[in-house]
Amino acid sequence: MVTTSRAERVSAAFVRITDTLVGDYDVLDLLHALVESSVDLLDAAAAGLLLADPHGQLQVVASTSERSQLVEILQLQAGSGPCVESYQTGTPVALEDIRSLNGRWPEFQAAALSQGFRSVHAVPMRVHGKTIGAMGLFGEHPGALSQEDAAIGQALADVATISILQERTLRESALVNEQLQRALNSRVLIEQAKGVIAYTAGVDMEEAFRRLRTFARANNQTLHDTASQVIGRTLNL
Repeated sequence: MVTTSRAERVSAAFVRITDTLVGDYDVLDLLHALVESSVDLLDAAAAGLLLADPHGQLQVVASTSERSQLVEILQLQAGSGPCVESYQTGTPVALEDIRSLNGRWPEFQAAALSQGFRSVHAVPMRVHGKTIGAMGLFGEHPGALSQEDAAIGQALADVATISILQERTLRESALVNEQLQRALNSRVLIEQAKGVIAYTAGVDMEEAFRRLRTFARANNQTLHDTASQVIGRTLNL
């Protein structure tokens, strides 16, 4: 059995994120690579990512589980929470024990605790003073991320942010808005496709997304295109 060091796994995660830029660039694939790599590498049970749309409104665009997705959605509906604050301030927000918020962010607290989360570390998606979103790393036990894990999480988010705002998309601001809007539109399509798969195959939403993601990777397709095939009933998963 071949084992790899943590340094090798971290390096592989950075390669995975930048590999999403090869060929047909898709923001959503990049963001899913970010949250999945973060959970794989860091002391987190799940992750969710909020991205600002062209109008500056935050939207949930990537998550590693239905639980983290629900918490992020409810946080947005309340208009407050660690990820919202991280986006607004451009700084990390760490909660070692969600039960000890003492009246702060009650909607977020109730949602997080109901889904079995006890801690969260919010990481801003930022570069050169520009913040475009935030990633929440959720833990099932109280406690803070180690200094090393927090630094790796921020570095992964920074690389993803730089990739989104790279020079070739900044030549014209409309291109940036188009990329972000496509990610948001794709998210809606993927949620619809998950529902179709869950209904037709009789599986839960977690398994539905796993099938969607697995097929897309195996056939070198974007999640957007695979979801479109499911919605159009030309693909049965």
